[in-house]
Amino acid sequence: MTEKEKMLKGELYRVDGELSAEGERAHALCRELGGDIAPSRRAEIARELLGKCGKTVCLTQGFYCDYGYNIEVGENFYCNYGVCILDVCKVKIGDNCLIGPQVGIYAAAHPLERDIRVSGLEYGKPVVIGNDCWIGGGAIINPGVTLGDNVVVGSGAVVTKSFPSNVVIAGNPARIIRKL
Repeated sequence: MTEKEKMLKGELYRVDGELSAEGERAHALCRELGGDIAPSRRAEIARELLGKCGKTVCLTQGFYCDYGYNIEVGENFYCNYGVCILDVCKVKIGDNCLIGPQVGIYAAAHPLERDIRVSGLEYGKPVVIGNDCWIGGGAIINPGVTLGDNVVVGSGAVVTKSFPSNVVIAGNPARIIRKL
């Protein structure tokens, strides 16, 4: 199995030449997004970078990702300034989602065992965000998290576990503070 195949399956893998080249391609597109470019070019880059996206998609300046092709976003997606999505595994975001500034969505993880971690091996766990979600500024979504539909994540929340639909979550670690 290739290192890329291991990565996509969530198994321990090591970044090799193929993954480095794919990462560089994504980083070049992210750098272009950082410039003063027309909204139509932003949409073109989103379609070139992301694995799947709806007709209406906006990636603003400061968007970063590992590869891009593991990110799927639905229709009517807005991603504010300074968002980082580490997409070593699938990151799926539904329709009508808003991502606030400085949000981190991380499918990437590292082993807890020191010897394995320092050897350069890493792995990932998919992240799923349902339809009609709003992720407040500065929030962090950790590997393996699934959020149901119509979830509001408060600013600065650290989401370490999955949550059902129709809730507002906030805090560190995030917890339900209100049902919708």
